[in-house]
Amino acid sequence: MPTLPSGQEPHRHRQAAESFGVDVERYDRTRPAYPPELVEHLIAAAPGRETLDVGVGTGIEARQFHAAGCHVLGVEPDERMAEFARQSGIAVEVAKFEDWEPAGHRFDLLVSGQAWHWVDPVAGAAKAAEVLRPGGLFAAFWHVPEPPEEVADALADAYRRLVPDAPIDLKSVPKQPSDPYGPLIVKVADGLREAGGFGEPERSRYDWDRVYTRDEWLDQLPTFGSLTWVESTVRQEILAEVGAAIDRMGGRFTTRYATVAISAVRD
Repeated sequence: MPTLPSGQEPHRHRQAAESFGVDVERYDRTRPAYPPELVEHLIAAAPGRETLDVGVGTGIEARQFHAAGCHVLGVEPDERMAEFARQSGIAVEVAKFEDWEPAGHRFDLLVSGQAWHWVDPVAGAAKAAEVLRPGGLFAAFWHVPEPPEEVADALADAYRRLVPDAPIDLKSVPKQPSDPYGPLIVKVADGLREAGGFGEPERSRYDWDRVYTRDEWLDQLPTFGSLTWVESTVRQEILAEVGAAIDRMGGRFTTRYATVAISAVRD
């Protein structure tokens, strides 16, 4: 159930892109971590452990890579999220990645969890090529949740009615396609090719499930890009309608997740 700005250039929608720090503790508490298999694969494919996390947020994936033995530096445009990540021991510099000055630093691995769509695909790829050592690995990845239709439709219906002019497109909430985030990943791959300096991008996918209670799902929903910027009273109306749908299902449900990734080696 991707929640990205409609149109072809989500990185230009700064209101949505910079809205995730409104409740950093909730974001960190409710957003899921990444499959250990993905983390292990990326570390094994990189030539070393010096890691740059672009759009580090509250440090969810940064803590995973740090625990696996990487030395992680984060870049994050939102000071609120950066400060939260620092509290867990992650070094973070505040900047949009395209504008960030690496000061001569070079990295073996660049990762970006749930964030690269907010980066200009060509300028970001050029900066990635600049900061990665030869043989270094670029990897961007996203979660694609697919809750049951009753839950997804309740959100889409309430959102469409209560936020008719939203930049986030929830006009429909389809089943997980065979290629989640496919158009976005194509754009990322095209950006890497246009910027130059990388081998041919490769894709990977990891499927998993998670059971949510009503309260757990409603706790996470306000961290979605479709809702972070919405006025509080409207957001509460939307949550109430989604909560009612979950109550009708017995108060809990299973969400299918696909975690999709695109990676490329620095020439």
